[in-house]
Amino acid sequence: MQIADFKLLARYNIWATIRLNQNLALISDDDFYKDCGLFFKSISGTLNHLLVGEHYLWFSHFTAGSSPQLALNHIAITDRKTILSELNSRAENWLDYLDQLDSQQLSSDLNYISSLGDAICLPFSSTLVHVFNHGTHHRGQITASLSAMGYPCPELDLIYMLLEQAKNHPK
Repeated sequence: MQIADFKLLARYNIWATIRLNQNLALISDDDFYKDCGLFFKSISGTLNHLLVGEHYLWFSHFTAGSSPQLALNHIAITDRKTILSELNSRAENWLDYLDQLDSQQLSSDLNYISSLGDAICLPFSSTLVHVFNHGTHHRGQITASLSAMGYPCPELDLIYMLLEQAKNHPK
């Protein structure tokens, strides 16, 4: 993959996060916080996992080579408006990071210290793919929960972002 491919994934991550969060702002507090059988129990718990994993841990791995000592189920923010806003704004950081990334780094290794204190070495490019795939996975869990609770869900397939872009910027 090239940096342009990762920028596409980062733009998609921003787009999908904003679309999902617009819908999540409309559901009841009871449904936002209740245990609905997700791996991180609730929608709130899953959003906290996304914030911790994608932004506190992985972003630190890529930008600083280390990680805060946080559990993957750490609840960083309990207020719904705050967590939705935080996820929306932090998603932009990945695009900024990619703008500064040297393409040669993509074929290198990512070395970091895990939250357990272990030295880790993984393929840089594959691990960056994981970060964006991880967000897609958990947004899918959340939309499945919304559907099961009877709420409308936004269409989050990448193709819909591409169609929207084509419509707004025809060639």
